Amino acid sequence: MFFISQAHAESFMPPVASTFGDAFNSLYSFLVISSLIACVLVIGGFIYFAIKYRRQSENDKTAYITHNNLLEFTWSFIPFVIFMVVFAWGWIIYNDMRSFPEDALEVHVMGQKWNWNFIYKSGKESVEEMVVPVNKPVKLIITSKDVLHSFYVPAFRVKQDAIPGRYTALGFTATKKGNFQVFCAEYCGDAHSSMLAKVRVVSQDEYEQWLRQGDPYEGMSLAEVGQKIFSQRCVACHNATDQAKVGPGFKGLWQSQRTFAKAEGLVADENYIRESILNPAAKIVAGYEGRVMTSFAGQLDEKELSGIIEYLKTLK
Repeated sequence: MFFISQAHAESFMPPVASTFGDAFNSLYSFLVISSLIACVLVIGGFIYFAIKYRRQSENDKTAYITHNNLLEFTWSFIPFVIFMVVFAWGWIIYNDMRSFPEDALEVHVMGQKWNWNFIYKSGKESVEEMVVPVNKPVKLIITSKDVLHSFYVPAFRVKQDAIPGRYTALGFTATKKGNFQVFCAEYCGDAHSSMLAKVRVVSQDEYEQWLRQGDPYEGMSLAEVGQKIFSQRCVACHNATDQAKVGPGFKGLWQSQRTFAKAEGLVADENYIRESILNPAAKIVAGYEGRVMTSFAGQLDEKELSGIIEYLKTLK
């Protein structure tokens, strides 16, 4: 399965891990069952009447069916009632997802090609992992830095578009501990399928302990810091080998001669790597015109930048 959790899948649906799950599943089951019944009635009736009232001979011109106001009203009114029930049912679930208690935990969600960033009120930031306490209402304030994305957690039955220049909001309450997969459900470019993250649901004590954690790179060398950043933010577009992906592979990059589309060539050193991370449009490698990556200016601190540079030096 694409999701990881302590729950088990339920038939053809992901596990339910939020307060919306059962209501969503019930509505979905109602739609499937009512659609199946309608299909049987319509297709079955079509086949039955086609056989019963088929032409008996080449000269048979008799019409066996007459106009019936009650029948026409019935087959129009019953679907209308079903549609209105589905609309009201769906609106209730939709409204619940966007009704936030005053004590809800607020998390800012930033989507960009091709990763998810999460920022908490305390100022703590995490990349591709959102940590929330179990049984605690959560309000997500979602936006995008570049193109349209869609934040989707199947186990929570929640999905919301991330729109550039605009904030959207979504809420959920996780009911099970575990790790739950996040997808981007809106095609956003070549590495769309690699735009993954996870929601880690923990106890309140574990969550508060996580918030108090200091340097996430404590005890790690700069190269190890860079490797961690690379695995979180770069692998969607770049390989650690010499194989190209959306962008060029990085094996052998350090001290290699680079050729650019609209700039003079140079040797890849610290300044070049730093500029490529913070201002990737400055020098575009020949053959990759039109594939300018998103700038990471303001998203990485000096330790993280230095770590990436040191890590790239090891890819010989």
